[in-house]
Amino acid sequence: MDTQLQIEGSGYKVWYQADGQTVVCQGSLRLNSMQEYNPISQLLTQVLEYHPGILTLDLQELAFLNSSGINVLCKFVIAVRQQKDVSLVVQASNKIPWQGKSLLNLQKLLPSLQLVLND
Repeated sequence: MDTQLQIEGSGYKVWYQADGQTVVCQGSLRLNSMQEYNPISQLLTQVLEYHPGILTLDLQELAFLNSSGINVLCKFVIAVRQQKDVSLVVQASNKIPWQGKSLLNLQKLLPSLQLVLND
């Protein structure tokens, strides 16, 4: 298993912490197209191939995510839904306005998703 899955770009960083089965997203994701999000989508897909049991998506330090990025998250949640052996926990922050609004919609795609909004 590659424990060093990491993508870093202008103003953002996304990586997988294998020891905690956590994907961490930090910064601002303002990529211009779905094609530019492909490396992030591939990282998320690769993490699912590890069958982590409980996977945490830590967005607490993701200040901004545009509509293309939200689309990537939605597709990832649908992929998790198809994996019967993976549960998803999303950690978010009440201090970041887009998170409270947008992330609640992920539970419509995956009712078992556990959304944790921290202060």
